[in-house]
Amino acid sequence: MSKKLEKQSSDIAKDDFDSHLERVGQYKDRKSFILIFEYFAPRVKSFLMNNKIDASLAEEITQDVFLTLWRKAQQYDSSKAAASTWIFTIARNRRIDFIRKHSRVSYQEDEQLLSYLDEEDESADAVDFVEQKQQRLLLKEAFKELPKEQSLLIKKSFFENKSHSEIAKEIQLPLGTVKSRIRLAMNKLRGLINDEIL
Repeated sequence: MSKKLEKQSSDIAKDDFDSHLERVGQYKDRKSFILIFEYFAPRVKSFLMNNKIDASLAEEITQDVFLTLWRKAQQYDSSKAAASTWIFTIARNRRIDFIRKHSRVSYQEDEQLLSYLDEEDESADAVDFVEQKQQRLLLKEAFKELPKEQSLLIKKSFFENKSHSEIAKEIQLPLGTVKSRIRLAMNKLRGLINDEIL
């Protein structure tokens, strides 16, 4: 890297992670990458461990998250999401990939995603609070993109707390069809959110 680029990197505030991530994408700036890694790696690992991933695996997934960041940083767009949101989206995706290898994504995972539509958690720290707010906006926009039938099924299941059996009876569809359509809707919703961020 040229001295000019190194100077540009060092002139950026250490906590301006959006700019540092953009520099990783544009110039493969190692100094910016190290700053991002040193700040976010412990937080990503903690996030994974708080979501029932053991320490050794959390370490492995964290390394994979930052390898992905290094490879895909050029896809980052600060106008769509903060660096923290982008990084934690990668972390969530890697965690879900792990869960899918061992079992199907649970109902709890879906509830966790949709919980971003609830009121903001004002007890969260600044990074988490901003991330929650951005996820909420992205989720609301993605929700609008779902077909009417799919959004209706999700609303009945997660917001009206109706069982799949109750929904099947109400809309006069086989139980298996209701289950598969809710799963399809959730997968599409995740895909729409990921397309906006990654």
